[in-house]
Amino acid sequence: MATLAESIMKTALELAEGTPLLAKELLHLGSRAAIDQALSRLHRSGRLLRVERGVYVRPVETRFGVRPPSVSKVVEALAVSKGESIAPQGAASANALGMTTQVPVRTVYLTSGRSRRLMLGAQEVELRHAPSWQLALPHRLAGQVIRALAWLGPDEGPKRLTSLGQKLSASELQELAATRGRLPEWMARQVGALVHG
Repeated sequence: MATLAESIMKTALELAEGTPLLAKELLHLGSRAAIDQALSRLHRSGRLLRVERGVYVRPVETRFGVRPPSVSKVVEALAVSKGESIAPQGAASANALGMTTQVPVRTVYLTSGRSRRLMLGAQEVELRHAPSWQLALPHRLAGQVIRALAWLGPDEGPKRLTSLGQKLSASELQELAATRGRLPEWMARQVGALVHG
């Protein structure tokens, strides 16, 4: 008969890279206290990484050694498993769109859930609670524009909008236009100028 730790590792090995293993999803294997102890032992032995309380991921083994899973894969899978909307913060979006040359030093995502920090090995990932309008279209280019404008603010955003017109297709501009009702007035005005400009 397999031990509880072996059963947990068997489950973890069946998951894709970055898919979180939640203690609550393992209750069919034993009591919560026993599962928590087994997960803690697996974490101390290096077989699992503790992302946050009750959430673990399997490290990725490569021919060069063991590494944490991709941050984006963990965050995307965590959003699905916890039922949250999670998207990269505005500074990262502005950089990706070429609206700034500043490169964010820390890895920060916006979330509809509570603010917290995740650990992926030595890397810390910050999740910041954000209003729902900042999380609109989380995996779309139009959503990146919203988060970039929010980060740039009402004074700096209009100065950098002109470079976006060529980067967005007609359908992406329509997606962006459809969000205006949820945006703050200053941003809705900027989006309107971009769409109809």
